[in-house]
Amino acid sequence: MIEVENLTKWYGNTLALDQATFGVEEGQIVGFLGPNGAGKSTTLRILTGFLPATSGQARVNGRDVLLESLAVRSSIGYMPENVPLYPEMRVEEYLAFRAGLKDVPAAKRRAAVDRVVERCWLKTVRRRLIGQLSKGYRQRVGLAESLVSDPPVLILDEPTIGLDPTQIEETNKLIVSLGGKHTVLLSSHILPQVEKACSHLVIIADGQIKAADRLDELKRRLAHRQQVVMELRTADTGDGPAEVGRAFGQVAGAGDVRTEGAGGGWLRAVVTPAADADLRQALCAVVAHRGWQLREVHRLAPTIEELYARIVAGEADVGKEAA
Repeated sequence: MIEVENLTKWYGNTLALDQATFGVEEGQIVGFLGPNGAGKSTTLRILTGFLPATSGQARVNGRDVLLESLAVRSSIGYMPENVPLYPEMRVEEYLAFRAGLKDVPAAKRRAAVDRVVERCWLKTVRRRLIGQLSKGYRQRVGLAESLVSDPPVLILDEPTIGLDPTQIEETNKLIVSLGGKHTVLLSSHILPQVEKACSHLVIIADGQIKAADRLDELKRRLAHRQQVVMELRTADTGDGPAEVGRAFGQVAGAGDVRTEGAGGGWLRAVVTPAADADLRQALCAVVAHRGWQLREVHRLAPTIEELYARIVAGEADVGKEAA
């Protein structure tokens, strides 16, 4: 549904996109992540026909974004980070106007407006002037505008900026409900939102695609360096936190060891592997040998924040698969 091949963009002497390649299949909800200045906005502007690429190719819904720009734009619902609205227009008036520009038949515009007003929680403000709305409501108007023509592809750039936690949760549910019928490319800095809504990730940094795959697959590839958390009691042996750290640090494959109190005389130790290793058996052997009491042992799966940070920093070679 979205195909990007060797997309490159120069701004004068500045390279913004460096042969970016990724794909989004029909019906997928894909998170598009990257730090500021990574090339996200440039990519979205090229996909939506607002900006030409220097080289490479991009297709949306089977159409070339450069050679068939109008056809591509008609198949996309685009919500930019800063939604351009007409403050002097009323909400339903604006949505009807935009529906007309998007070739929604006149006989169907009222129903289209009613549908997106309902889906985006705008019923109480549909007759209000847009200029009188809060930031959160203006964001919802922008989301409704992107949906009003019921396009097959949605490109959403920071859709929850300005929303309160309840509205963010409701927006997540809406985005998830769009999957299947719509193909969604979601750019956001709110990583928990991306984790809840998206099955796939595309991560870009320094203009290059660093990873493109299923979220669970990316986590699986990083799972080999999962931290081990142990809760133990050492009071009967007289060993303190420093001795626990020293003993665990001597285990083959152990890297950083952190210890902290866990309450009630228990100690929590967090051991990070130095390489690809599961340290649980070796650490439990140390506990048994030293006569310590063990209450709990488990591995910490990488969070999306850790996954993102490691990939962007180049600390994890996860490869690139089609999203």
